[in-house]
Amino acid sequence: MSQRLDVLLTGCYTLDIIFTGLPDMPRLGSEVFASGFDILPGGAFNTAYALNQLGIRTGWVCDFGNDFASRFVLQATAEAGIDHGFFRIHESSRRFVTVALSFPHDRAFVSFVEGYEKILPIDDITRSRPRWLMLPHLYYGPQAMEGFAAARRGESRLFMDCQSVDVTLRTPGVAEALGAVDAFAPNETEALALTGADTVENALDQLADIAPLVVIKRGPQGAIAKEGRKTVKDPAFVVEVVDTTAAGDCFNAGFLYGALKGMPLAWCIHSGNACGALATTRRGCFGAPTPDQLAEVVNRS
Repeated sequence: MSQRLDVLLTGCYTLDIIFTGLPDMPRLGSEVFASGFDILPGGAFNTAYALNQLGIRTGWVCDFGNDFASRFVLQATAEAGIDHGFFRIHESSRRFVTVALSFPHDRAFVSFVEGYEKILPIDDITRSRPRWLMLPHLYYGPQAMEGFAAARRGESRLFMDCQSVDVTLRTPGVAEALGAVDAFAPNETEALALTGADTVENALDQLADIAPLVVIKRGPQGAIAKEGRKTVKDPAFVVEVVDTTAAGDCFNAGFLYGALKGMPLAWCIHSGNACGALATTRRGCFGAPTPDQLAEVVNRS
């Protein structure tokens, strides 16, 4: 490639069916009514969109099929101007669907995944040599370590999110994977489940003993990070929340925006919080800011 990518993003899209304005979580045998509803592209699309909004040169490795969900999200990528150079189009169904129950303070998901293998695209990593490899899931095991090694050979740095996974630090290969990335960014629920800790501070300490930099996203409580002996806390921005579905994905984009600019950790966390907060002001990820919009919010805080 003639120019290095800023970010190579992996991970599947989802077709998000989002319910907002819910009075309570539904229970078996009962029915609740939402005051808001939408169908939007989601999953790794959220991060791709937010990175693109910030002017970050991004490639997204993603599988699409011949089904409605794939066609819907592909159309959204075209309208958003997201690069298609790393897309893989299949002549079969590749449906990734999520129902999101979105509340002002948090959200819950029910998902369906078809034909997705969580395997790092080593050939794409090697040929693109991104400045950052962005991993939206917790990758671990021999194939993941091969992918990490390929990124290192290309002088790439690695940013890894977590998402809901049924593993802990005792699961073989997990601690090794966390120690091999440059930044690990779970949300609070994921960090507590992964470590078994009773507080977010204890979870942060456990994870920071393994990973060089740990960022824990705390929703309405902002974010907390630890790098070596340095701990950074940043409160959340106060905004009128419409939908929290894509907040964590857009936080990641804001953090990487700061990292690519060579900004200090506190600025990167603040930028991440700003992007995450702005994303919640519209459905899905479509509140993600441009650089000028981000600067306006960050500079007045």
